[in-house]
Amino acid sequence: MSIGGMSPEPGPVPKAWEAPPFDPELSAALAALGDEAREPLTPENLAARQERDVAARPRPTVRDLRAGGRFEVDELRVPGTSGGQDVTLVSARPAGIAGPLPLLYYMHGGGMVMGNAWSVLPQLLHEWSLTLELAVISVEYRLAPQAQYPGPLEDCYAGFVWAAAHAAELGIDADRTIVGGKSAGGGLAAALALLTRDRGGPTPIGQLLLCPMLDDRNSTFSSHQMAGIDTWDRTSNATAWQALLGDQYGAADLSPYAAPARATDLSRLPPAYIEVGSAETFRDEDVAYANAIWQAGGQAELHVWPGAFHGFDSCAPQAALTQDARNARYRWLRRILTQSDASNGPAC
Repeated sequence: MSIGGMSPEPGPVPKAWEAPPFDPELSAALAALGDEAREPLTPENLAARQERDVAARPRPTVRDLRAGGRFEVDELRVPGTSGGQDVTLVSARPAGIAGPLPLLYYMHGGGMVMGNAWSVLPQLLHEWSLTLELAVISVEYRLAPQAQYPGPLEDCYAGFVWAAAHAAELGIDADRTIVGGKSAGGGLAAALALLTRDRGGPTPIGQLLLCPMLDDRNSTFSSHQMAGIDTWDRTSNATAWQALLGDQYGAADLSPYAAPARATDLSRLPPAYIEVGSAETFRDEDVAYANAIWQAGGQAELHVWPGAFHGFDSCAPQAALTQDARNARYRWLRRILTQSDASNGPAC
């Protein structure tokens, strides 16, 4: 597909070509996790992996998230789109700060088939919420294959529209909202930015796309190059996309809201922060997405972390590369929020 609709499909990867090496610290952390960390997701083991994820993934309670009164945290049930199923939002903000706060509206990762809204909040709150005086809403969107496209995205959209409409009671500034997410959540954030633009919904000031899952076609060079090597390889990727799309999987006319890499119009989007590892499946589709935003006249900040695999920061939180990535995300968030605050201030 041509630019504006992403990069053309590559030919077969030469057998003599090797994958980029992992960063030494990240490689050691991955080895310590054992072979299970690279076990591919397949249609046959999907249900078992979902059960294992629920059992293993920490899910803090509201009381845990309040951290002894440092944060105000509430679980909210809001109406779905077009009378659909209600959506759960977990809303959190630093305690004791007066005035409306900017909002990070966040979608968790997990390949569209795993994860939850609660487990991502401790890191988000302690890394960004306190120091940036930022409210966070995490979305409990429905998972595939129990819910297929467009269900999960419509959950995210419904929650976003509701939050903007109830900004006063939530204590947030609806004009200073960033949509963000990691992996599948990054793909949902990109899709949400497209959807709100086209539906005339609330307009975010930025999109934070961390190793976003964007392309259902699974045909990029990096998806072949990292097969059987990355923690999320093309087998896992195909399984997840099939679970999400069902009968629409492989359709030539698939909506860009389902897979943002299919988009042919990336104009009029909020500034994007896009990061990916040099040694991960999503590398080429994420780089192509940043390039397409630039070619459409938009703004994107792209980071390709050398030797990083998918989800490297979760596997190796103390690694130097992880610290660099976290610092870059923080600086972008601070800059976007500062710019938006300045634009609302008095004229010079």
